[in-house]
Amino acid sequence: MGRMLDRREFLAASAAIPLSAQSAVAQPILETHFPNRMCQFVWRNWELANTGRMAATLGTSARNVLRLGAAMGLPAKRLLHEDQLRRIYVTVIRQNWHLLSESQLVLLLGWDLRRLAFTLKEDDFLDHKLGPKPACAPVVYAPLTAAEVRAVAAIRATVRDVFGPEIFRIGEDRCGFVAALSDARNPPIRPGAAGKGFTLASIEDPRLRRAGERFVRFVRESFGGAEGRLTLVLKEGMAGSRTAVEGTSIRIEAGDMAELMQAIYAVQDRMEALESPELPAGVTQQRTVWSPRYLYSYFALYGDPLMEPEADPFPDAYLEKLARAGINGVWLQGVLNTLAPSKAFPEFGNGSGTRLKNLRALVQRAAEYGVRVYLYLNEPRALPASFFASRSEMRGSSFQNLFAMCTSNATVLEWVRESLGHVFRAVPDLGGVFTISMSENHTNCFSHGGAWGVKPPTAGDCPRCSKRKSWDTLAELFIAMRDGVRKGSATAEVIHYDWGWPEEMVEPLLSKLPRDTRIVSISEWSVPVEFGGIRSAVGEYSISVAGPGPRATRNWAAASRVGMTNLAKVQFNNTWEISAVPYIPVPNLVLAHCENLRKAGISGLMAAWTCGGYPSPNLQAAKAYYFDPAPTAAATLARVARQRFGAGAAYATRAWETFSEAFKSFPYGVAIYIIPVQHGPANLLRARPTGHKPGMILFPHDAVKAWCGKYPPELVERQFTKLASLWHPGLALLEKAVAASPAGKRRMAAMDLAIARTCYHHFQSVANQVEFYRLREERSADKARMRELVRSEIELARVQFAVAREWSVIGYEASNHYYYTPLDLVEKVLNCQRTLEELSD
Repeated sequence: MGRMLDRREFLAASAAIPLSAQSAVAQPILETHFPNRMCQFVWRNWELANTGRMAATLGTSARNVLRLGAAMGLPAKRLLHEDQLRRIYVTVIRQNWHLLSESQLVLLLGWDLRRLAFTLKEDDFLDHKLGPKPACAPVVYAPLTAAEVRAVAAIRATVRDVFGPEIFRIGEDRCGFVAALSDARNPPIRPGAAGKGFTLASIEDPRLRRAGERFVRFVRESFGGAEGRLTLVLKEGMAGSRTAVEGTSIRIEAGDMAELMQAIYAVQDRMEALESPELPAGVTQQRTVWSPRYLYSYFALYGDPLMEPEADPFPDAYLEKLARAGINGVWLQGVLNTLAPSKAFPEFGNGSGTRLKNLRALVQRAAEYGVRVYLYLNEPRALPASFFASRSEMRGSSFQNLFAMCTSNATVLEWVRESLGHVFRAVPDLGGVFTISMSENHTNCFSHGGAWGVKPPTAGDCPRCSKRKSWDTLAELFIAMRDGVRKGSATAEVIHYDWGWPEEMVEPLLSKLPRDTRIVSISEWSVPVEFGGIRSAVGEYSISVAGPGPRATRNWAAASRVGMTNLAKVQFNNTWEISAVPYIPVPNLVLAHCENLRKAGISGLMAAWTCGGYPSPNLQAAKAYYFDPAPTAAATLARVARQRFGAGAAYATRAWETFSEAFKSFPYGVAIYIIPVQHGPANLLRARPTGHKPGMILFPHDAVKAWCGKYPPELVERQFTKLASLWHPGLALLEKAVAASPAGKRRMAAMDLAIARTCYHHFQSVANQVEFYRLREERSADKARMRELVRSEIELARVQFAVAREWSVIGYEASNHYYYTPLDLVEKVLNCQRTLEELSD
């Protein structure tokens, strides 16, 4: 049976070779479409670093940098502000990984070597994604030789010939979406005649009053001075909500603030769909069936967000946009030894007071919109040998020069319990925690026990846990976590993510856990798939294949048998199938998944991992299934289409249906962590093999056989060609939807089209690249066909440039930052021109 290389296998293979050993043999890739490395440096950093920093890195003046950029035909240099710089450092590191030495790289970033080392290790296993650091000689400024002047002039001519005035398009600044998502204003939909607007019935509760004032502002900004009256009432003990419309009066009653906010948002949805504040008279009732429904910020930074309030991952307007899409929870990572002081471990807890103060403020702000905050705990974190110098009885299993804090030791368990107690006493309104116990980080002694879903893990070289069963040890840890949470909150959620749990461990572990804890399981994991007669199965996240699969249903059933309730881990916006867009416009597939989950009887959702936090039409559609009564899928899609496209709704629903049917052709089973679907037409073509293995997500290189997993390249090429060809007709339909949309919705509709076009360009580019490298490896390569593919890549890069320049969301993902910038697509054209020359030699 064919099977994709999944994250567990990739990381296990990477971890087997120390990075220092890998680095000794790594050689940089030399880009021959630039006359020298200095030109490559200026080009690649033109929109990623400020001129002064670039000049200091090269050892020259800002004037020389600007002159060289202009000579190559680059657009006017933009000034990057601090918020942009802090959000693109992964892209800066990636762009210079094969170009700069570590010392020059940290100079460009404004860091030091210690910070770089910490980031590579702690920032979502960035070191694994980048692969071994090539040994790069310093890049130093030098005047161009006569030959280099001619080459630079040729670059300028190519840029002008291919892109014309388009190269000077201003578009959005990188990360411009942060400001857009932080903007609380509502776009005008149908401005009405002047009037006194909506008024609020007398409200004493300040929370209700603020909610009512936001609704009144929504009506005023969307519809002008439309008149009406809003009454909001909280009724203790009431289940769900009740909304009554009579004339221009709206009365909403609910049992709690979260239910009330969702009822308000349902009224706003109806107004947007009708393009009118005048609703039909009647009563509607709504009751929540899935809760919590939590996800990660679309633009959160790794690091220490609770110490960096200026890099707020959840501005108020963004929280409201998520809440309007049905989300009632957000998560961020917490590191326990930074959140609580400890008598047993006095080195822990530095800055914890500030972090908890900021966490408390976030919890209070989120509550305004009916949203709760959850901490992701991957605990206890492994520590270096020096920590255990006088604590040998606590030193657990080893992994990459770190050692677990052994949870078979009573002091360690008590520290976990008391630390969580401290957090929840300080922030009692926290929504809860969710834990991962088998993952990239080394935590408990079993977390890297050679299993990860295959067989019960072992505790390696821990002298205590190696004599115990994994489920006994993990149960003790989970109970300590739960007891700590309960010291500060009787209602906070304690959720255990079963990622990496082997089947043999599930039942004995769950049987030992308190019944007020819950489990979350990836819904679509292990759903069988088949392409070209080759069988495979979903290895993690998928939208093209709807869950739930046998693994999730088995684990949910085991939890139900012991009285626990279940959550589904889903990705309703995007996955590693393509994460270069904030959402894949296939809501029909999302709703099919929702219908399946309704039948499975789950009670809540983890709606995204680090990718997938955009308030999208996919989330708007899925929201219908979070409550009873649920409308039909057709009615839901029609409502969402009217909200986003107005008169163009019918074209939009047909486009979504086309895209959804096409996306079923995605050949799940390819190596999604390395195939260049994230990079699309920005991934450079190589006429000759680079000799480099692909890096996870960030460096696909030219490893076509590795990309394809167990599928033959011909099959992958065929499937991506099919996917692109089936996707393409939907673009014409969506173009008509945008043209028919009213002015107030046009910008939103245009972004949906840009996202759909990006998906098409990426799918077609992957088909091209797989075919190109398949032909390259044949003994008698069809160079004429290869040249056709190169020219197709030039055209894809050209048209995608305009999309990426106009929309800052394109190519961005929270944990990887920008997979490519607009100028990377221009570089692809230079690369392809050089490849054509090499194919003609």
